[in-house]
Amino acid sequence: MLLESPHWDDRTGTLLYVDHMGQRVHHWSPVTKHKDTYGIDCVVGAVVPRESGGAVVAAGTKFAFLDFETGKLTSVATVDEHKPTNRFNDGKCDAAGRFWAGTIGKVDEGAPTQLERKAGSLYCLHTAGIVTKAFNEVDLSNGLTWTSDNSIMYYIDSLKYSVDAFDLPTGTLSNRRQVMAFNPTVDGMPDGMCLDTDGKVWIAMYGAGQVLQVDPSTGTQLRSIKFPAPLTTSCCFGGPNLDVMYVTSTRAGYSPEEIQQNPLSGCLFQVTGMGARGTPVVCYKG
Repeated sequence: MLLESPHWDDRTGTLLYVDHMGQRVHHWSPVTKHKDTYGIDCVVGAVVPRESGGAVVAAGTKFAFLDFETGKLTSVATVDEHKPTNRFNDGKCDAAGRFWAGTIGKVDEGAPTQLERKAGSLYCLHTAGIVTKAFNEVDLSNGLTWTSDNSIMYYIDSLKYSVDAFDLPTGTLSNRRQVMAFNPTVDGMPDGMCLDTDGKVWIAMYGAGQVLQVDPSTGTQLRSIKFPAPLTTSCCFGGPNLDVMYVTSTRAGYSPEEIQQNPLSGCLFQVTGMGARGTPVVCYKG
């Protein structure tokens, strides 16, 4: 079980997230506790709500629309056609409603961070349904988030153990620079992330069982929230006031003994009383 890509849909008060290796999209209501699950015919990297209804998934090497009523998946575009062992990993929409998602190379399923290096790329599904490649030579494409005015994009290529920032004045990325760096022994590996209303970044640190709040203007770590699951994968704000944090985790690659030692690995966690609020998750507007 590898839970990833949590996204809050404030229109319906529901949470979307994926089981990456289980090839499923989950759609859950924290109020009713009802959960709909949709099987996908390949590894699913990310899911985001779609403004016109349903969701958009990045699964295998395809962008596709998911109909919640029928469970039907409609392919929109295919990427990395010359790399048959590649697949999508994390993704998210920017403030303009474009869906950005990155691919990764062939993975050792027994060790999810062991993969073909420099084989991935970052793509953007525009609202008109056109796909463009932002850049390539990515190791492990992961977290994405944007400032509220959409002028800066923060991006994680996990095996660099850092967060990069890009200027995004017209929808085209420029001026790439490192704004945060991490010690893998102490901090873990940066995975998924989100932004709060103060402009601070919250990052799920894989291997350290924590989510870090970091000031991107200085790179300073401000706060750590610990979890009883070492392999934390991503995070988002949700709830009616966007003041609840949802955090995903995994047990992929664990031996039976490690699962016994960490029985809550692979769970979805909810954190309240943080004193922080998130920026709204944007739907895909195509």
